[in-house]
Amino acid sequence: MITIYIYILDTLADWELGYVTSELNSGRFFKKDAQRISLKTVSCSKEPIRTMGGLTIVPDCLIDDMVVNETSVLLLPGANTWSDPKHGTIIKKVSEFLSVGALVGAICGATAALANVGLLDKRPHTSNGEGFLEMVSPCYKGQSFYMDDSSVADNNLITAGSTGGLLWAKQIIEHLGVFQSDTLEAWYNYFSNGKPEHFFALMQTLPSNNEN
Repeated sequence: MITIYIYILDTLADWELGYVTSELNSGRFFKKDAQRISLKTVSCSKEPIRTMGGLTIVPDCLIDDMVVNETSVLLLPGANTWSDPKHGTIIKKVSEFLSVGALVGAICGATAALANVGLLDKRPHTSNGEGFLEMVSPCYKGQSFYMDDSSVADNNLITAGSTGGLLWAKQIIEHLGVFQSDTLEAWYNYFSNGKPEHFFALMQTLPSNNEN
């Protein structure tokens, strides 16, 4: 089983997680032999958080409850509160995840938190446009590794800007291998442009439609 930990914090940017969490939780487009997924929200306390969209989320577990191994995943959403020192504990966990080969996904403001501790200095990555990380992360030294794309996958680290949630989701799903490749491509194409031919192509790739 793959355990996906989603770090939650006040002002969490709801839309950035929407594509990836809905597909991984529902499993509606999973291939037949896909590993089972367990999603858990995690935070630095048991206090409920309030998202940017006004939703209240109660964390499932605390940082100390996390199990870090190669089948663990850590997703870090954007938020306006990443500069709060209390989030330093989860950022320390990022190094543990990366060192054992576990997947880490960081989007928008979370990339600034990684940049602050040097985790983006020597790895291909992206964020909210060139100059953003220099502006919000004085310690950032990864300019030569910055890529001007909406989402960038570098082995087990996937970073994205605030508008890159769809491609970020695609790269995370691809890394986990829970979709057939043609399903993932059709899914991405459909949600990118909404053309009906991609929806029908997506339906045709699903396991139930491939049975004789």
